[in-house]
Amino acid sequence: MGSRRHEEGLMTSSENNSDTESTQLSTAARASGSAEVERRAFSGPLGEPHNSYAPSSLSSKSTRAWRRIKSAKFDKSAVDSNRTPGTDQNEDDAYVEITLDIRDDTVAVHSVQAAGGASKEDPELALLAKKTLEGKKSSSFRSSLLRNTSSHIRQVSQELKRLASFSKRPSNARRFDRTKSATAYALKSLKFITAKTCGGASSSAGWVAVEKRFDELTVKSNGLLPSSLFGECIGMNKESKEFAGELFRALAWRRNISGDAVNKAQLREFWEQISDESFDSRLQTFFDMVDRDADGRITEEEVREIISLSASANKLSNIQKQAKEYTALIMEELDPDGAGYIMVENLETLLLQAPVGQSVSVNESRVLSQLLSQKLKPTQENNPITRWYEKTKYFLLDNWQRVWVMMLWLGIVSGLFVYKFLQYKNKAAFKVMGYCVCIAKGGAETLKFNMALILLPVCRNTITWLRNKTKLGVVVPFDDNLNFHKVIAAGIAVGVGLHAGAHLTCDFPRLIHATEEEYEPMIQYFGEEQPPNYWWFVKGVEGWTGISIVVLMAIAFTLATPWFRRNKLNLPKPLKKLTGFNAFWYSHHLFVIVYALLIVHGIKLYLTKEWYHKTTWMYLAVPVVLYACERLIRAFRSSIKPVKILKVAVYPGNVLALHMSKPQGFKYKSGQYMFVNCAAVSPFEWHPFSITSAPGDDYLSVHIRTLGDWTRQLKTVFSEVCQPPTGGKSGLLRADNMQGGNNPSFPKILIDGAYGAPAQDYKKYDVVLLVGLGIGATPMVSIVKDIINNMKMKGKEDDDSILESSLEMGRVSGNPSTPNHSSSGKNKSNKGFKTRKAYYYWVTREQGSFEWFKGILNEVADMDEKGVIEIHNYCTSVYEEGDARSALIAMLQSLHHAKNGVDVVSGTRVKSHFAKPNWRQVYKDIARHHPDSRVGVFYCGAPALTKDLKELALHFSHKTTTKFEFHKENF
Repeated sequence: MGSRRHEEGLMTSSENNSDTESTQLSTAARASGSAEVERRAFSGPLGEPHNSYAPSSLSSKSTRAWRRIKSAKFDKSAVDSNRTPGTDQNEDDAYVEITLDIRDDTVAVHSVQAAGGASKEDPELALLAKKTLEGKKSSSFRSSLLRNTSSHIRQVSQELKRLASFSKRPSNARRFDRTKSATAYALKSLKFITAKTCGGASSSAGWVAVEKRFDELTVKSNGLLPSSLFGECIGMNKESKEFAGELFRALAWRRNISGDAVNKAQLREFWEQISDESFDSRLQTFFDMVDRDADGRITEEEVREIISLSASANKLSNIQKQAKEYTALIMEELDPDGAGYIMVENLETLLLQAPVGQSVSVNESRVLSQLLSQKLKPTQENNPITRWYEKTKYFLLDNWQRVWVMMLWLGIVSGLFVYKFLQYKNKAAFKVMGYCVCIAKGGAETLKFNMALILLPVCRNTITWLRNKTKLGVVVPFDDNLNFHKVIAAGIAVGVGLHAGAHLTCDFPRLIHATEEEYEPMIQYFGEEQPPNYWWFVKGVEGWTGISIVVLMAIAFTLATPWFRRNKLNLPKPLKKLTGFNAFWYSHHLFVIVYALLIVHGIKLYLTKEWYHKTTWMYLAVPVVLYACERLIRAFRSSIKPVKILKVAVYPGNVLALHMSKPQGFKYKSGQYMFVNCAAVSPFEWHPFSITSAPGDDYLSVHIRTLGDWTRQLKTVFSEVCQPPTGGKSGLLRADNMQGGNNPSFPKILIDGAYGAPAQDYKKYDVVLLVGLGIGATPMVSIVKDIINNMKMKGKEDDDSILESSLEMGRVSGNPSTPNHSSSGKNKSNKGFKTRKAYYYWVTREQGSFEWFKGILNEVADMDEKGVIEIHNYCTSVYEEGDARSALIAMLQSLHHAKNGVDVVSGTRVKSHFAKPNWRQVYKDIARHHPDSRVGVFYCGAPALTKDLKELALHFSHKTTTKFEFHKENF
């Protein structure tokens, strides 16, 4: 059904537009070089045109022509070395038909298919034909193809040049572009009903949902739907209420409905029109929306109103503010004569311009994607053992670092438990307390080990040093340090449960109820008087210290869970203060008391009297000293390396940017983070933030989004010293201090770091995919700047090397005895830098977010002459491409970027995308462009996207020759 509509659209568009010429040329010749014509005789280089899409007469006023030419048919068997001779097959199958799109001097391969009329395209032949026509080298087909078909290609090329020159005739009128590719684009454009609106169903199935909502919304209105509820009824969200109101007005005017409400039958007519797949129908509806006075012309004021309406629906406040300027731009483009209005023909011309510069890349992407898709098709293995083996193999290949660390940890913990269990099985206490005491002591031994081990993953200075100075990162997953910290915490909880549970529910009751004869072996441990009840144990040092440890641990563990730490629970207002980051931060510092109590508890043991058998302090000694040194280093380092605030800016989206001086000797890598302390907010709290400056910059910068109490207060104290920015500078509020000493009005800032993070290892990869979600763009921005700095430095070193070589050659030729000075002292900053291509995807909900890094994005656009970095900014508040609510925004974006080089959404030189990225397609494109490569995928942002990106990385690593290695950092 879809293909039939498509064909009808082609016929209609060809008939309605006399300025479109589509010529089909067909010539048959054997690729072996024979001059004999088997399928159709011809004279000259090509046969006469036949089956033309266009009318017989061509407009003499055309300025632009787009033609579809079907070339001479090539004998596929001549270049197919795998074909079996003598195979009986249809003669048409031996030929392929190449369809070309021609616009001015641009030639693009549209499709390649069997000459017999089969509609299914052969992607491999499309690639083959494309490479032939573009003159590209091909190791597998070039020699045979050139030998057999070069003469026919030359003939086709000559005819194409003739037709291209013919298309360049002067014209005063604009023409409609209704070729197959343009029509295909049009069919995706100006959709009032999208898959989201229909809930993923077709328009006919979508009506069922609309009808159901109609019945619900008109219960109290006697079956009449008011215009205010029209948007909700057809599935649009609240932000599109005004847009839906204008759509209702346009649909009602077309049917002479004067009231402000419609019945179900009228709504069905509305639905059929807005869900119509015909582009002409949708264009007319859109024109009716814009043409408010229904005079058949769109005035400047009407254009301004629809721009404001579209900007409001897409939450683009900046475009709303500049609606007058953008209106003038559209009128200048569509009303060059200054008539004061534009017609529907002009609007259509603008809407169909988008594919012009994209046809070649789109076709290439489509054909190449088909090849890769064959490899990505899921395959189901029938044998369950084979399926299990494949899953296990891939799991181990992807997670071998984590696996060996976890196996080692579990092995040590299990070994300690078994060792202590067997030890107490041979003691006198076993006769009274039984296996209960063995379990309690086994759990205690694992508890002592884990309480010592849990400090190591949070020794940040030590871990950073090991990452930077050693090769342990190859086998140790340092990125998972906090995850391992949480795993150990779970192990502690299990140990506490075994130890306390066995004591309280098993061996203590057995001891209390033991007979005198049974109790006699226990006198040496508990004294002459047998414990009469539980209180005897509680009031002792062992009892109250153990209970205190359990209570404090329970508080710290509870407040560290995501529900409490991120305020996800809907608690009463008085209890709200007990949640959040501050509650987590302070409760975690109860560990000082816990460790003190643990040492006391380990000394005052019932069943162990010799000091050298009391091993708790032995387990804790080294980790506690190491951690204490780390905290002392942090305090000492931050106090002797003060920073001076250079610049402060407050941006939309509640983001505070701090630019500060870089302390002498402060070294860091892009992707790392540092701790920030502001005594004006809290003298004790240190909060981590990614560094947004690059190592080559002479300053440090962080961008802080207000998500909690501390960040909110920090923004407040700095906002008090900021002023509105002067012209040409970004930020809602701004304060600069570039001249000299510290501004006394700036709050004092202390920093500590830098510390290792997953993104710092990006230099190990030839290709990197950087994904930032919202404020998660911060570490990625530093990486992008660092890549540019490294490329600049490498270019400078190459220039210096050439200069040195030239001078050296001059010295040697002038004086052979001159020593050869090597360049061993050359700057080594590029050592280990492998990155040659970076894909940067920044996804944000708000248009104002682009202000955060506007200067950096423009800098990259200016400096990246070699195209090392591909920047893709996505604004998810804007509706996806093809949605009528974003159609005018897309038109405006293309016009403004073409004329001024600035994107209307982001305000940068980088053109923005709408809605959310298709992550599968992103991975697919990278795999297609970088076969046999290792791609580092670095994600920073909310945990919601982590699972999808990781699964796609694993999937494409298993199915293609490109290996994606996923790294993440969640807030």
